[in-house]
Amino acid sequence: MHRWDISPAEAIALQNRLAGQVRTEPIGAPVRTVAGTDCAFLDGGKRIVAAAVLCDAKTWQVIEAAHVVRPCEFPYVPGLLSFREAPAVIEAVSGLSRSVDLLMVDGQGTAHPRGLGIASHVGLWLGIPTIGVAKSRLCGEHRVPGLRRGCRTQLRYQGRVVGSVVRTRDRVKPLYVSVGHRVTLDEAIAWTLAGCRGVRLPEPTRRAHQYVTRLKG
Repeated sequence: MHRWDISPAEAIALQNRLAGQVRTEPIGAPVRTVAGTDCAFLDGGKRIVAAAVLCDAKTWQVIEAAHVVRPCEFPYVPGLLSFREAPAVIEAVSGLSRSVDLLMVDGQGTAHPRGLGIASHVGLWLGIPTIGVAKSRLCGEHRVPGLRRGCRTQLRYQGRVVGSVVRTRDRVKPLYVSVGHRVTLDEAIAWTLAGCRGVRLPEPTRRAHQYVTRLKG
């Protein structure tokens, strides 16, 4: 789609252009596998490790996992996380031998100041339905959701709904769920809740987090 070795100013311009290509639409095909991704940094941020874990969409059992370790070439700039992490995430997902029907990325999708968080960027690059499942807010305002699992409130930015703040476990901090690409927000919420089996994070991204933690040592 584009080069990754660009300046922060060029990256911002690219985000503004690519955001218009993100599609919010029903998945439209059976979902049999769901993958999750997460990243960690090594050597003081000089290298990045990315993991992709593929789960069965009914049982949420792990089918396979893949990871990559590569140099981290883009600087840390708020709002430009995808240019730092996405190349490794894309490579890790591409390393899975089974097809991915739905991808959950640890990060924002459309809940981003320019509408293109890492989940949307990766979804566009891979061309698959993708959900952003973030542990913290990047932008926008919202009311506090109820304390019970399944309670949610709208996340709004500049007058638009960009995501949902979802309580995935009773009395535990909510997650920030948004469309990555080729899903609806309702589907993103439903799949996130389905994947949270008594814990805060959905199983694919939880397993990916555990994987990169082990790899990081």
